[in-house]
Formats: sequence, C-alpha cells, structure tokens
Amino acid sequence: MESWSPANVPALKIGEPVPLSLYDASRQSVEPTEGSSMYVCGITPYDATHLGHAATMLTFDLVNRIWRDNGLYVEYVQNVTDIDDPLLERAQRDSEDWVVLAMRETALFREDMEALRIIPPSFYVGAVESIPTIAEQVAGLLDRDIAYRMDDGTGDLYYDLSKAPHFGYESHLTRLEMLDFFAERGGDPGRIGKRDELDPLLWRGAREGEPAWPGGALGPGRPGWHVECAVIAQTLLGPQIAVQGGGSDLLFPHHEMSAAHAESLSGKAPFARHYTHAGMIGLDGEKMSKSKGNLVFVSRLRADHVDSMAVRLALFADHYRTDREWTDELLKTAEQRLARWREAAAARSGPDGLAVLAAVRAALSRDLDTPAALAAVDAWADAALAGDGTDESAPDIVKNAVDTLLGIEL
Repeated sequence: MESWSPANVPALKIGEPVPLSLYDASRQSVEPTEGSSMYVCGITPYDATHLGHAATMLTFDLVNRIWRDNGLYVEYVQNVTDIDDPLLERAQRDSEDWVVLAMRETALFREDMEALRIIPPSFYVGAVESIPTIAEQVAGLLDRDIAYRMDDGTGDLYYDLSKAPHFGYESHLTRLEMLDFFAERGGDPGRIGKRDELDPLLWRGAREGEPAWPGGALGPGRPGWHVECAVIAQTLLGPQIAVQGGGSDLLFPHHEMSAAHAESLSGKAPFARHYTHAGMIGLDGEKMSKSKGNLVFVSRLRADHVDSMAVRLALFADHYRTDREWTDELLKTAEQRLARWREAAAARSGPDGLAVLAAVRAALSRDLDTPAALAAVDAWADAALAGDGTDESAPDIVKNAVDTLLGIEL
C-alpha cells in the first residue's frame, strides 16, 4: 500500500540533540527510549480523518522527528485496518462496496497526513494484503495449542489467554475492568464455548455475505483485529520493537492483546519497550468518535481554508497524554500564535537562537512536553518583535528548529 509524500525536514547541524524519554504504560513511568523502531496503529477507513486521529499521528510524528534529530535511523510501520466489522457495517448502511469505501477514505487520510506535514511511515501496510502471512502465523499458534477452534461449526479460532503468562502487564487493569472494556471495544466476552471470556478472536470463519480469504489449514475466513497488528509489526520490525503507539482507547484490549499475540509468536517479551498512548480529543464534553458522530474532520478544516500548521499548533497546546477539548477558541489562539511566530521569524534579528533550539529540544525530550516547547518559542517571538536581541542568525535558527522538531512551517 502506498504512503503519502514526505515533507522536507531540515537537518539541524547545530547545538546538541537530546535523547528522548517517553511514558511507558507497562512501567507507568517516563523512561529513556531504546532503539528507534515504531509501530503505530492506523485507521479503519470507514470515515474521514478526525482530530482524534490527527492528535495521535502528530504525537508519534514528534517521536519520529526527535529520533531523527538524534541521528537515528527510524523504522516506522503503520497499518490500515482495511477489513473489519465497522467497515463492512458502514458499507452496508450506505449501500456501497466496502473496497471502494476503504480505498476512498484511505486516500483522504493520506491527503490529510500530507497537509499536516506528518513524516510518512517506512511501511504503510493494509490488513488485506497481509492476510496470507497472518493466516500462516495463526496456524502456527493452533499447532502449538495456543489457539483453539470453536466446535460450533463456524470455523472461528480464538487465542488461549491462559498461555500468555504476562497478560495484563501493559494496562494494569483488573479482570472486571478488562471485561467491561472488552465488551465495549469490539470483544465478545459472552460468547458460549470460549475457554475464557477474554479470549480474543484470531480467525473468523467465512460467513455468507461477508468477504473471506483462503486460510490454508484454518479454512476460509479473515483475521481478527489484534493479531493483524502483531503479525505486521513483527514481520517488518522483528520480534521486539522500541515503541508501540496509538490512542489511549487502544491500550485495552487492542495493544494488550496484540502484545500477547506477538510474544506467543516470537517467544520474546516484552513485545515493545514502550507502550505509549495519546489522549482523546473531545468536543462538547465527550470523546470525539465515529460512534458518537461528534467529529471535526481535518479535511473539513482544510476545505474551510484553515492553515494546517495552526491545527498542529492547536493540538500541541496541551500535553499529548491529556484528554482535551477542541474549541473554536483553541484554534483561534493557535492561528494567532502562528501569525506571531511567522512575523518574528521574518525579523532581521532576535535573541539567542541557539538558546531557543536548546529549550525546544529539552522540552520535547521530556515526554514530548509541547506546552513547554511552545512557551519557549513564544517568549523568543515576543522578544524579537519587541526589538530585543541582536543575533541575526536567530530567526533562521528558530524557523528551522520549529520546522524540524515541531513540524511547523513558518
């Protein structure tokens, strides 16, 4: 699957880069990152990119940029869940071919990511194109009695969580909390015949009226959601990765289940050294989500001629791990900030540019502290516009720092 065109990212050849530390859900603390491989869960393409998606992708774009600034070679994989129940349901609701729907919304997502100047992944991979590999890996779990087949004639296969000794280490939830989230987020805890209520689906046997693919020893069908990501990540990045990323609503069950699958497949734990999650974006007091219909679309903002750099700045105004509200005032403040930064970057001189670069690097290295990074640039811009400072190189240094590290084109 094709990704989107990359933005030009200036290389900062001055000052000292600062290694990145990130919050890890499994350790519940901010820890230095080790390595530079990253898997970020992408969209299920049955609707346009909303600001919740954008906030997540921007979070891990920052990770990518900081690693690159530190001279690391970044291996970044993002998936597209281009076959899943919500996609089929939306296509049926709208009397549309599910393939056409997925292709159209994936194309729109690419356009949105390009407009937001998000560095594209090294590999942008659809679930459909990965089905042969996924089926092969699931068959291996079945052979090892880590998976089991339902005896109701459906051809469905489930993962046996009793074979996952570390299960729960990522989310730290109680069993009751797990059951609640599992039911709420696509699981089937009440299905009769499962060994455990929490056992996740690995392979859905073919159903009349649904798309299915050859599964070899599994029989025809399609893979479950969690195993798709585990197999795609390990196929392209190896048995263990530096960062598993996504929105906070993916912590359980998706990331917990994916990690369990990956560790069973490879025999190595932990699957990721950091499990990192972006907070939810709300509107009118509720999480922005397709099910609630309270969405602000990136494409709609673009159509209304909102500068995508202002959208980036608005989503960086609060820390990435916080749940936060999208408001007209937030966007207005970001637009004013962007205009002020651009005016200052066009000045003939300003206060010490290297000091600003160091402050932005230091802030972002501390678990992506964007509010502190923005405050450092704000203070410099205010001083530059007040005529303070005689460093003629400062405007260009700040302009490149903001571009390279924050992805904001001035």
